[in-house]
Amino acid sequence: MNDSNYDVIVIGTGPGGEGAAMKAAKEGKSVAVIERHHSVGGGCTHWGTIPSKALRHAINRMMEFNTSTAFRGALSSAPRLSYPELLRSAESVIARQTTMRQDFYQRNRIRLQHGHARFTDAHAIEVRASANANANAEPTVLSADAFIIAVGSHPFRPRDVDFNHPRIFDSDTILSMSHTPRSILVYGAGVIGCEYASIFRNMGCKVDLVDTRSRLLSFLDDEIAHALSYHLRDQGVMIRHNEEYERAEGLPDGVLLAFKSGKKIKADTLLWANGRTGNTQNMGLEELGIVPDGRGQLAVDENYRTALPHIYAVGDVIGYPSLASAAYDQGRFAATHWVHGACDHHLVDYIPTGIYTSPEISSVGRTERELTQARIPYEVGHASFKSLARAQITGRTVGMLKLLFHRESLEILGIHCFGDQAAEIVHIGQAIMAQSGPANTIHYFVNTTFNYPTMAEAYRVAALNGLNRLA
Repeated sequence: MNDSNYDVIVIGTGPGGEGAAMKAAKEGKSVAVIERHHSVGGGCTHWGTIPSKALRHAINRMMEFNTSTAFRGALSSAPRLSYPELLRSAESVIARQTTMRQDFYQRNRIRLQHGHARFTDAHAIEVRASANANANAEPTVLSADAFIIAVGSHPFRPRDVDFNHPRIFDSDTILSMSHTPRSILVYGAGVIGCEYASIFRNMGCKVDLVDTRSRLLSFLDDEIAHALSYHLRDQGVMIRHNEEYERAEGLPDGVLLAFKSGKKIKADTLLWANGRTGNTQNMGLEELGIVPDGRGQLAVDENYRTALPHIYAVGDVIGYPSLASAAYDQGRFAATHWVHGACDHHLVDYIPTGIYTSPEISSVGRTERELTQARIPYEVGHASFKSLARAQITGRTVGMLKLLFHRESLEILGIHCFGDQAAEIVHIGQAIMAQSGPANTIHYFVNTTFNYPTMAEAYRVAALNGLNRLA
């Protein structure tokens, strides 16, 4: 083998690319990884999951400090950190994540090449330096037996919105905003829009959240979606449903958004959070017969193969579920299939969702609406956080755990959680729900002794609540 030919080339170093590269390397294959950004980690590390959650954590800690009676009595006024100051905590986390992941590639002797990858034929790519690097340098040509595309996605930008205006941002560029907005208009009420609406409201900003649909996050259980809507409004977020923009006008002192309904809203800052597009531009895929759809996404089979069986695609670039956790597994599964010709593992049927609003939301399994439509006899068990000793100790009493289970077999069908640590709490139930046959039963939570006081205790409370409804 020469130094330009590899068993497999992975394009992208986000969760999907990392999972694929590490699996192939552990199988003894020669691996090269292409990353267009100056450091590894992909959108998840640099613009998405990690920085937004670190920012949220910093804001929550500031809120706890400012609302504590002990600290409030010792200080003449509550400290207020600016948006750029709060972002510094995210920067430190990104640096640690990048260093750690860079080390993964070095330890596993994976070649890391920075630049934009473009296919020249079905088994070769050329890698060109980014525009801010040595753009005049000759491209590096690499070849491989197989390829795994894990290039991720970027925010969708309508052409009639001027994203060069200093007050107009998308979910990537918002992390470089250099001022603290007095008011912010969030267009798009998906997961990203709801999370940022919650973040900026907790900073004390006036927030308008514009939803193009009739309800927030329709994929959630109705009760959970209604709880989110209530608490966002209770915190002061103005939610506007069934609105579609007509034009966005950048002003010297802000942004004016005009809607087809005739409404106009002016705000200090506009955050556009309405959809994402796969990063498949200028990759030469069309010449190979791999044609992205209108959202830049690639179609794959059950083994993550594209139209060419030696070229795989994983992560956001293939669309649903567009989760970092799922992307990592998809990368490992794709690499396994390429190495062994088959993969016994696949994504779990029910992937947990984590929505980091304040309070956060997490769910796995079916909703009440889905069970009713399928005519499955189910019952509901509730545990209100305000009744849990641990929640009373921490002061985080807003929220609940909701269990859906079969009335006859007592099989757990869905778990829905709203409140502090919801994304952690849901995994306890997920583990039981994943068991086969009689091992998946609500009786597990009744007959198991939990640490006290803990949030996990909510499972015992909810299980007893549900079983009492059967009596």
